[in-house]
Amino acid sequence: MRSELARRRGPGLRTRLSLLATGLVAFVSGLLLLLGWLLVGRVVASSPRFADGSTVFVDGREVDAATLMEVLGEQAREDVLRSGSIAFLCVVAAAALLAWTITGRVLQPVHDVTDAARRLSAESLGERLRLPGPRDEVAELADTFDEMLDRLQAAFESQRRFVANASHELRTPLAVVRTELDVTLADPDADAAELRRMAAVVREATQRAEQLVSALLLLARTDGVGLAVREPVDLNAVVGSAWRAVRAEADERQVRATFRTGPAPAVGDPALLERIAGNLLENAVRHNLPGGWIEVHTEGGPEWTLLRVSSSGPVIAPDRVDELFEPFRRGGTDRTARTGTGLGLSIVRAAVAAHDGQVHASAVPGGGLSVVVRLPSGPHPKLV
Repeated sequence: MRSELARRRGPGLRTRLSLLATGLVAFVSGLLLLLGWLLVGRVVASSPRFADGSTVFVDGREVDAATLMEVLGEQAREDVLRSGSIAFLCVVAAAALLAWTITGRVLQPVHDVTDAARRLSAESLGERLRLPGPRDEVAELADTFDEMLDRLQAAFESQRRFVANASHELRTPLAVVRTELDVTLADPDADAAELRRMAAVVREATQRAEQLVSALLLLARTDGVGLAVREPVDLNAVVGSAWRAVRAEADERQVRATFRTGPAPAVGDPALLERIAGNLLENAVRHNLPGGWIEVHTEGGPEWTLLRVSSSGPVIAPDRVDELFEPFRRGGTDRTARTGTGLGLSIVRAAVAAHDGQVHASAVPGGGLSVVVRLPSGPHPKLV
């Protein structure tokens, strides 16, 4: 592949720049030589003339005074042309050498960037150029390349953590299924009740695996991908639909919910917006305390619509709130818990980003979490 690209590639940038600089110097030098040739002829032609019929000796030859100026002019032009040609060749050669040397030094950082890009792989993302010297355009290119490597390294590390966590989470229900099957099959006296118990455990484990796979697919579809559907949506209706899906669980845990709603228009994908509200309400219920509370507030503006879901719950350190948006992180709950997938807030963040919105979480004094989502109320809001 590289040899094919090499065959298709024309002269390098260094060669083109050197040829361009040499051509410009040759053009200017040629103009100066032509101008000198013309000026010498005009200077000689404007010199004083001798009287008609007189003769003068030039280089041992007797020359008629009438033709003296012509002879001197031709000789002067020949001298200028001969000396100027030698100087022209020397100047062009010196310009070519200097252009080749200087462009080589100037383009060396570009070659460093190219070599670093060729060496780049998932295992060598820690390399950086850190180009020294003046901060010119080439240094700016190197700095931009270093920043790109920083983003790539962060993305690869995030992907590795995500794959490792997903593998761990999927391994748990599969291990439960295999253990239950092995224990039941190893028991020759297993009756119908034992088989039913085993089937119930296997069903719960498969449901958990199915929920996890569905959440992973949803996260993959929304993370870093634009929206396929953008239409006006009433965020209050979306919140109401999401609350009906978790109301039974909230009643079972005796969680009180308070809604303070106002006009809340939004623009986006209705299904994803309902998933945002649903995940926030599910987290607020499942990570709440028995007899706790939930407050939901919606408010519309000229450019942004706000959705705030606050709830009681375990005490969360303020410096660990941002970690809750990472995959498989659960506030106050072990990662191997049987409820939830640990992807709720990760999906919220990805879906909000797909809507060009903003999401922020903060710890509630005394225990709990408050999540604020800002979504566009129109087609193109201004980011602040």
